[in-house]
Amino acid sequence: MILIYFIISYLIGNIMFGFLITKILYRKDIRLQGSGNVGARNAGRLYGKAAFILIFLGDALKGALVILAARYFQFSEAIQLIGLALAILGHVKPVTLKFRGGKGISTFIGGIIAFNPLVIPVIILGFSVLYPFLKSFTFAGLGAFLFIPAVLFFKSNDWISSIIEIGIIIMLYIAHADNIKERLKP
Repeated sequence: MILIYFIISYLIGNIMFGFLITKILYRKDIRLQGSGNVGARNAGRLYGKAAFILIFLGDALKGALVILAARYFQFSEAIQLIGLALAILGHVKPVTLKFRGGKGISTFIGGIIAFNPLVIPVIILGFSVLYPFLKSFTFAGLGAFLFIPAVLFFKSNDWISSIIEIGIIIMLYIAHADNIKERLKP
């Protein structure tokens, strides 16, 4: 049953709302526009706030759905987080779009909030503290995510879940490697 859950989690991640919404509403292939990324941020730049919100919510729903499904089947927190990691992997490397997907942020946010709503103030506070220094939504958000494993560890004292959370965050950093390299150039 867990293996089926893992496969379905990856396939749920493959539902690319950025591609689908821009194709349906704007009759365009977002992969050929802007940054070429199918995520909410590129769509927002190209088509405005409504497109950003629709795609962000769709992608966030994928992460939340994977967590809620695991809870329904009473899987452990570690299994829930592995399912979330696979949904993010499906979003970043979707077989449906020749392994060229988004960056995984929206899927992570939806999933981690469904996993534990306590992370909402952690993300907001971390972002609020980091943004004035970094002047970048992406980097302030990625930085804020670093606080999540520590806060959740202090709440539950669960090393395995904390290690998986750190692994997920590393995966997000890898997905943003080009952005990070660009930002660090002198």
